[in-house]
Amino acid sequence: MTPLWLRGCAFPAVSVFFLFTAIGMRAETCQTTSDMDETTRAALSAAGQRYFDMVVKGDASALRQNAVPSVASDFSAIESTVKEYQQALAGSAGVARPAFLLDAEGTTTIAKAEFYCGVFGKSGQTARSAVFSLNDLPPGKYGIVILDADSAKIPMTVSLVLQQIGTDWKLGGLYIKATQIAGHDSGWFLSHAREYKAKGQLHNASLYYLEAYSLISPLPFMSTAATDKLYDESHGLQPTDFPVGGKPVELAAGGATYKLTELYPEAFGNDLNLTVKYQASDISNTNQTYQNSVALIKALVAKYPEIRDAFAGVVARAVDPSGRDYGTLLAMKEIK
Repeated sequence: MTPLWLRGCAFPAVSVFFLFTAIGMRAETCQTTSDMDETTRAALSAAGQRYFDMVVKGDASALRQNAVPSVASDFSAIESTVKEYQQALAGSAGVARPAFLLDAEGTTTIAKAEFYCGVFGKSGQTARSAVFSLNDLPPGKYGIVILDADSAKIPMTVSLVLQQIGTDWKLGGLYIKATQIAGHDSGWFLSHAREYKAKGQLHNASLYYLEAYSLISPLPFMSTAATDKLYDESHGLQPTDFPVGGKPVELAAGGATYKLTELYPEAFGNDLNLTVKYQASDISNTNQTYQNSVALIKALVAKYPEIRDAFAGVVARAVDPSGRDYGTLLAMKEIK
């Protein structure tokens, strides 16, 4: 059975990787749509459109039948993603962007595979280039097909990772992402990030740069000229007292100390809120968890008063060791 490195995921995008230890000689090459032969180009286009239509119809069963064996054997992530977005995507047509063909040569897993696609200039990427960076990638040929969901209730992209098995292109990964949150796109967040930066509100600026970056890229392992520019502009802006790279930071609140693991903007209807995740040993006592979360929210806003200007409210998510969480929302006007 061919192992695969991607599973279905939704926004916020989370990918699941199979880990491998063997590292051997390899070569990674990439072809853009214009580089491909007509047979390959047509096959990728047809497969991408076919799987997109299955996603829109909510036909998880058909998707599973057309998935690579390792993904079909544990299809719960993709099935949940399809179900979650079925209503939002209902009636959409898929408008395909230029596809990419990734060829990972060799016989053993590649610890860090990098694919440079398209034409690069003296300053790096161009409007038609892309870079894909993947860890622990089994050898094989992979297709990246990204479609814009035309007529979706919220502008979205549906990204398909396909793997060639024989002459067929099988489903190996699914990513569905909104390109707007709370009615705002990447450009809006970038503009406001620059305003916050100019005012010296670096915490707000870093959070808005983060959202601008997330919205502009349909895949977490893909970079383009636009994402590179954003990275260069925001590089070094990340506050040291924010959690980053999986490293928690501590915040004292209500006589206790909490370990914050994530901070990110999140939309609730038309409101843009700030979500904070923190470690909790137990969330079974919901009354106590609620009180803890309220104390944490108040301490967070007291420490970073500038976030009152940038967010309508704060959501605290207490996450227990099993991964279950309990959420508490306070509107900013209720935080005294």
